[in-house]
Amino acid sequence: MKEFMLLVRNEIDHQSGWSAEKHQDFLKKCEAYIGHLVKERKLKIAQPLVREGTMVSGTPGNWKTANFTRTIEVIVGYYHIVAEDLDEAIAIAERNPEFDFSTTARIEVRPIKTKEVETGFVYPEGAG
Repeated sequence: MKEFMLLVRNEIDHQSGWSAEKHQDFLKKCEAYIGHLVKERKLKIAQPLVREGTMVSGTPGNWKTANFTRTIEVIVGYYHIVAEDLDEAIAIAERNPEFDFSTTARIEVRPIKTKEVETGFVYPEGAG
C-alpha cells in the first residue's frame, strides 16, 4: 500500500450562506465518509482546518507573516490515506462529500514520500 495526502481546497466562505440544517447534513456525510474509510482500513488520519491562519515566508532574519484569510481559496482539511495506487486514491477523493455540497471544491491528491531513496532515511509516522 502507498500513502497519499488528500488536500481539500475550497473557497474560504463557501459555507457562509448555509442553513444550520445544511451544515449538519454536511458534517454527518463527512462523518460517514470517514467511517467508511476507517472500516476499509484506508484512513490514517483526517482533520478539518480552521479557515483563518498565518502564512510564513522569507528567509532567516527576514521573515514575513501575512493573514491568508484575504485569499479566495484555502485548504479546508486533509485526509492521510493508504491506497494501492494513484487511481484508487483518486477514487477515494471523488467520494468526498465536499463535492456534494460545493461546486468550488477541489481535492489535491498527492503521493507521500515515506523514504528517501538516496539516503535510506525513513520518515517517522508520528511521535508518541
